[in-house]
Amino acid sequence: MKLNTLTRTAAWLIALAGAGLASPALAQACPDRNVQYWQAFPPGGESDLSARHQQAVLKKRCAAIDTIIQYKAGAGGALMWSQMNQLPADGANVVGVNLPHIVFQPIEGQVQYKTADITPVYWFHYTPDILVVPTTSAIKNFADFVAAAKKDPGKLSLGGSGLNSANHAAHERLNAAFGVKTIYVPFKGTGDMATAVLGSQIDGAMTYTPFAINNSTRLRALAVAMDKRHPLMPDVPTFKELGVNWVDGAYRGIGMPKSSTTDQRRRVSDLWAQLNNDPEMKDLAARNGFELVNVGVDQMDSFMRERTALYTEGAARLGLGKK
Repeated sequence: MKLNTLTRTAAWLIALAGAGLASPALAQACPDRNVQYWQAFPPGGESDLSARHQQAVLKKRCAAIDTIIQYKAGAGGALMWSQMNQLPADGANVVGVNLPHIVFQPIEGQVQYKTADITPVYWFHYTPDILVVPTTSAIKNFADFVAAAKKDPGKLSLGGSGLNSANHAAHERLNAAFGVKTIYVPFKGTGDMATAVLGSQIDGAMTYTPFAINNSTRLRALAVAMDKRHPLMPDVPTFKELGVNWVDGAYRGIGMPKSSTTDQRRRVSDLWAQLNNDPEMKDLAARNGFELVNVGVDQMDSFMRERTALYTEGAARLGLGKK
């Protein structure tokens, strides 16, 4: 379905008291039309999984509303993001957005959008970086991985989601931090990568915790970029334990067309805050390796300034944009 042929949906009617502050009763207010939720990556990856979680929780809270998940994947997410401002600015079309992707890609200069063209309204979770290999691999732990990489520089191949993405940056960081040389193999998304890594067509992946947790019987996690060990993977060391101060990953959020009104953005931000604080969402996140965060419209400008500065520095270290 082409973006310019989408059926326009009406703005959401969310009853708010006084100056827009919702009481506990009004916190259950629902959109009056179906939500068109656009994904920049193919089905099967972390973005899709988180959207499915949100779809289920919104349906529980608002039985008359359907969340229609649609996909426009390509160019590591850039295909969707370069066209999101063509969507109807009606408050009912939302787009999944990712950091550091929306900073790295414009710096590299091969995409048709700028970071300033993206209008995020809520960041709802973070997925830590994690290094994995298939359970059939001869690599049993991180020390084995480093030894194998140093024995045959450039031989080990690691998959990841997209170019100039969190996975790509983490791969380059891995090589630099531990003095190894491995090959990065980009895929459209984690879902597309799954067959290759689970089938041992590549040697492993620099991916995210949900992929490792949901495939724990077929993957061996070697190291995770968290401050402390993940409770679902207590035997997997952190990069900090391995001597590198590495706590990072990918942020996922919701964006809207730039021409959306301030009121539309706040309504979506408030709704996603309600979803994120639902007990079912918290349980789904914990069981699948998502670390919930809550960054809404009131915190957005300062958060984006901070993250953009951080990732711009990281891009310089990675040499992005240099020809």
